[in-house]
Amino acid sequence: MNTPIVKGADICQYIPQRQPIVMLDSFYGIDADGMSLSGLTILPDNIFVEDGHIVDSGIIEHIAQSGAMRIGYESVQAGGEVRLGLIGSVNKLTINRLPKVGETMLTSIVFEAQVGDVTLIGATVRVGDEVIANGKMKVAMK
Repeated sequence: MNTPIVKGADICQYIPQRQPIVMLDSFYGIDADGMSLSGLTILPDNIFVEDGHIVDSGIIEHIAQSGAMRIGYESVQAGGEVRLGLIGSVNKLTINRLPKVGETMLTSIVFEAQVGDVTLIGATVRVGDEVIANGKMKVAMK
């Protein structure tokens, strides 16, 4: 998964968010093991940037949208629609450092469990080879 299969403004076909809150600019797909990969290069005008870094809530939103991108992509590929999702909880989140303007976050998402319209995802956020954040999130679909 080295080349994005969806990038730029086309991301908005698969997620319910719109600018200025879109926190993805690339989606690399889903591998054979069920892991998806999405990315964001941090620009200075990002609404989550303070003092040259993305703040904690920006990382959380990026993780949530990475999960939404995967759900939306699978839904659209199956002939469905993009659904609105809500963060139910964030668990065991560790943020090792805040990424800087100009850096690219790459986030892997794994679906760990699903009960009805609630999905538990595991996320790992990297900048290069460095893990900058990881944790779990429950997402409830409307």
